[in-house]
Amino acid sequence: MAWLIAGLGNPGNEYTLTRHNVGFMAIEFLLKSCSQPPTKTEFKSSTSKFMWEDEEVMTIRPLSFMNRSGEAVQAALAFYKIPMSNLIVIHDDIDQPFGGFKVQKNRGHGGHNGIRDISEKLASADYYRIKIGVGRPLNPKMNVADYVLQSFNDEELAALPAMLEKTVDAVETLLTEGFEIAATRFNN
Repeated sequence: MAWLIAGLGNPGNEYTLTRHNVGFMAIEFLLKSCSQPPTKTEFKSSTSKFMWEDEEVMTIRPLSFMNRSGEAVQAALAFYKIPMSNLIVIHDDIDQPFGGFKVQKNRGHGGHNGIRDISEKLASADYYRIKIGVGRPLNPKMNVADYVLQSFNDEELAALPAMLEKTVDAVETLLTEGFEIAATRFNN
């Protein structure tokens, strides 16, 4: 496999439309745009493989909880001998306003437990990340963990398809044109 794209989220129907699961949603959107390749369960994850132009791609949605995402990502990279330089992780970001977007590489976890676990398991943060802004709670006293585990509101749900399409565009740009162009085009 040439590339591993990991979308982060939590398993279970109660988390399906929560802010913390936007990484899972992005993978689902990506798979739909690629004629829905078959999925299977391996590495405690839902995985799919397909070709994107000339690039072999594997997507992974870890089915452990967010804070244990690193186990699945590490296992898939090792088994398929994918270099960390070909890892893209898609996840929610509270430091971006809703709809904000960043393509980054080799950054700290910023308090995101899924990213923290992946970086710890890989002993490095030197991989690509697509950060999808979900904003912060309007009430500054609200616990951030409670906020990201809430479902998107109706207005946000209506805007999600455009955000997810932008994510697919960012993935395509990373795969075909490289990091510098993707960061220039998509960071806001």
